[in-house]
Amino acid sequence: MSPVPEAVDTPIKEPSLGYQLRVVQEVVLALLAKEPSHGYQLRAQLQLALGPLADALNAGQVYVTLNRLESAGLVTSERLDEADRSNRKVYELTAAGRARVTEWLQDTSWPKPAPAQFHLKLVAAAAAGLGDPVRLVDAQRHALLAELAAVQRTALAEPAGSVAGLLLEGIVLRLQADLRWLEACARHWNAPERTVSAPQGEQEQVRRRDRS
Repeated sequence: MSPVPEAVDTPIKEPSLGYQLRVVQEVVLALLAKEPSHGYQLRAQLQLALGPLADALNAGQVYVTLNRLESAGLVTSERLDEADRSNRKVYELTAAGRARVTEWLQDTSWPKPAPAQFHLKLVAAAAAGLGDPVRLVDAQRHALLAELAAVQRTALAEPAGSVAGLLLEGIVLRLQADLRWLEACARHWNAPERTVSAPQGEQEQVRRRDRS
């Protein structure tokens, strides 16, 4: 396997690194499993876990998620008067919410990196003559190298033992894997007389039409 090239030092959107994060409902439910909490407390826990990537979270996402969970009967809320924070809502899991958390924790499905969309872009561009797949691969490679450089810089700035650093390490490893796959794409589309083949049945139909 060929080594991953060094990341180029091209700046991209930081500190959120260009990521768009959405609050997964089950994460909020799980954070409520220990004890009832205010919305701002839940957001603080998410910020701690995400580190620099937390900037990609919209400030109101946690509260929108909580409202949806309450409408679905997974959490309840109560307004409490506190000395320093007047009339703040406190959210608590319902039995249905706890059941959802248990089901989520047992779920072994994995977020798919799925390069299928980019793969189909290459195939369609080659088949229709809309673009050179090699150029598309090269452009994508440079974009990922820039993203990798930004993530690596951010990861280096994290203190030792940071839980957010573990997330950044996962992003780095996934980007490196994507870059290796792009190298395989480049080799494929750089091969001489490379064409997009039709399925075997369609090829046979074409041969029959040509003979008729």
